[in-house]
Amino acid sequence: MAYERNDAFAETFTEIGRSGPPHYLNRRFDADGTFLPQPGNTIVSHVIDGSATQRALARVREALKALPYGDRFAYTPVSSLHMTVFQGTIEGRRKPAYWPQELAFEAPIDETTTFFLERLKAFPEASEFRMRPVEVTPLGLVVTGATLTDEQSIRALRDRLTVPFGYSHPDHDSYTFHITLAYLKAWLPAGAETTYLPALAELTRELAAEVEVLELEVPAFCTFNDMTEFKPQHYIA
Repeated sequence: MAYERNDAFAETFTEIGRSGPPHYLNRRFDADGTFLPQPGNTIVSHVIDGSATQRALARVREALKALPYGDRFAYTPVSSLHMTVFQGTIEGRRKPAYWPQELAFEAPIDETTTFFLERLKAFPEASEFRMRPVEVTPLGLVVTGATLTDEQSIRALRDRLTVPFGYSHPDHDSYTFHITLAYLKAWLPAGAETTYLPALAELTRELAAEVEVLELEVPAFCTFNDMTEFKPQHYIA
């Protein structure tokens, strides 16, 4: 599914036209905001621990929590903040576009991890790229390449990673790079955009002024048991 942006805010984040709960409720977290087991693997660039970027994002996170209805979100730990480079496998999503062609859909997640690790041993070093903030949303931060060359570098890296992973997601070319700060537990009430949109615009301005280029680690292939910790197993560098 596409990463939610602030355009069409009411249709994206509020209860208008909704007949069911938010997508990840009782999949990645429960109604109390406690994250649930959903093991998987992925390639991410972590926000560097102790960096100015981490401190700035921690302040954004707290500002989002302080907004009206901020308790309708499940917030990821600051220590887990990262930008996804390429999505691996995850329990509960066993479809051709999300699963290596060489493995059965019934294969355990650990088996896919071993499969990817073996293939990534021969993967060439990733080209350097830099990312900059674009937009603060209720769920986190949308980012893009700091320059056109940076954007081309990370897109090229994603293209090359389709080979060892053995698949290409439907949104491969249109994928929105982002850093997740929260997930929606319950829809916002109708009219919430009148409060949220000005606040999000101000947070975006403040963050862009404070952090011109995000301080990110080199991409790492990681494993996870839930959305609170992503453990590096192999660096693409």
